[in-house]
Amino acid sequence: MNRATLRMFPVTIFAVVVALAGPARAVLPTADQPVRNIYLIRHGEYVKENDCDEDTCCALDALGRQQARLVAERLDAMPVVFSSLQASAMSRARQTGEIIGRQLPEVPLQVVRDIRECTPPTWRQDIMAEMQAGEAEACAAQLTTAWSRLFRPAEGAADQHDIVVCHGNVIRWFVCRALGVEPQAWLGMSIANCSLTIIQVKADGSCKLVAFADSGHIPWAMTTYPGVTVQP
Repeated sequence: MNRATLRMFPVTIFAVVVALAGPARAVLPTADQPVRNIYLIRHGEYVKENDCDEDTCCALDALGRQQARLVAERLDAMPVVFSSLQASAMSRARQTGEIIGRQLPEVPLQVVRDIRECTPPTWRQDIMAEMQAGEAEACAAQLTTAWSRLFRPAEGAADQHDIVVCHGNVIRWFVCRALGVEPQAWLGMSIANCSLTIIQVKADGSCKLVAFADSGHIPWAMTTYPGVTVQP
């Protein structure tokens, strides 16, 4: 066998192996598949009134409006094109969404009801004891519906970026679901007004928590954690 034959031999073997194996199967790398990015915003600080109609009253106060403008500016500075903007029908979330919408006029605001604030089941028995029969279960059913609607793979070939303005309980419950944690653990987290939580939904439906309760865009003196005393 001469040198020329030796040089050709590996090529010939490779061709035979390829022919026996059949046509190659194209596999799209996971990194190239589009993802859905969900930007969860907790509403701003608001006027707390007893027994108010939360769809018409309990509006943002002056601080809450400032917080909303700051998170709107942060979103606007991001190098992405937002696909949608939606907000809970409750006044405090809807008004926060309206302020964000003024900063992002190319994205129309949608008002929805399945991301309204409610109290889902929790391990905290003191909380559960204060709730009416079936209330926690109804909340869990509502949030499960919202989860199915929101946390789904991106449509088409491009990444999607969706802004969702809602409430603390709702966001914490979503975070538990995204992490595969028992949803009853949601009260183990605190979340600031107008903070930013980002969850990424991959093409296979799995989720990744990218950021949680990030309020770096709000000066410390303007940061509020409802139900939590923050020392200066």
